[in-house]
Amino acid sequence: MDRFEGLDREADDLRELLELAAADGDEAMAQQLYRGARELAGRVEEFELELLLAGPYDARNAIVSIHAGAGGTDAQDWASMLLRLYTRWAEGRGFKVQIVDVLPGEEAGIKNATVVVNGPFAYGFLKAEKGVHRLVRHSPFDANARRHTSFALVEVLPEIEAEEDLEIDPADLRIDTFRSSGAGGQHVNKTDSAVRITHLPTGIVVTCQNERSQHANRLMAMRVLKSRLLALREQERQKEIAALKGAHQEIAWGNQIRSYVLDPYTLVKDHRTGHERGNVQAVLDGDIDDFIRAYLLHSARQRRESPLPTR
Repeated sequence: MDRFEGLDREADDLRELLELAAADGDEAMAQQLYRGARELAGRVEEFELELLLAGPYDARNAIVSIHAGAGGTDAQDWASMLLRLYTRWAEGRGFKVQIVDVLPGEEAGIKNATVVVNGPFAYGFLKAEKGVHRLVRHSPFDANARRHTSFALVEVLPEIEAEEDLEIDPADLRIDTFRSSGAGGQHVNKTDSAVRITHLPTGIVVTCQNERSQHANRLMAMRVLKSRLLALREQERQKEIAALKGAHQEIAWGNQIRSYVLDPYTLVKDHRTGHERGNVQAVLDGDIDDFIRAYLLHSARQRRESPLPTR
């Protein structure tokens, strides 16, 4: 309420000063007030977004997994483009991106990747991105330069801290170590530092190979495992709404939440909200705040119109 009332007072002050500037014919003052109004509008918009991020896990860091789907090498290249997109978006907000695991494609791109985005409300923002993303373009991997459609699945989970109340029986875990094939120089090729944890009751498998030691990889893998188990628990507890991880989707035509078209025209369109933009390159460079905002507003409207049933 203090922030709201402060913004409201600033708007009133600007309004009064603008009336005085208009009465005096002071164009220089009017231009200065216009810039002040634009700055205030930006802070109001940011405040509105924060109010929309009221979920129990919205303030958390985000675990983002990207999986190449239908489309072969083109899909693997598309998955790497999405990884770059979210990395650029996070860096633009001053967030830190920590690579957990990357499996490169045979020819180009990646088959899948998992990263942790560390920053305030990272999960609240990035939950807007979970779903199937579709790319339409002339393939750089096709000798005839034909138009191809590629798909990739983005999964987003809130990070669960190690000390939180989500107990895992050590007897339910199988922990394997192996030689890392990821980045890190010669060190990763000399020791079995990579860790793969299998949760036997659920079959969930988590791999981490980008930390500097086996201990660090094990800690990170456990954090990711806890987040995935939390998603599973929420899915079982709240069957009437979408679970944190979302229902399983085929990574192919007909399931996309957003389409990115590079040919025969340029357009990015979100199929849930109807929001679209023609500057595809800016979006691929991480400029997705308007899509996130549109999704959060759309979700808020849906919650108002269809309140959850009470127990």
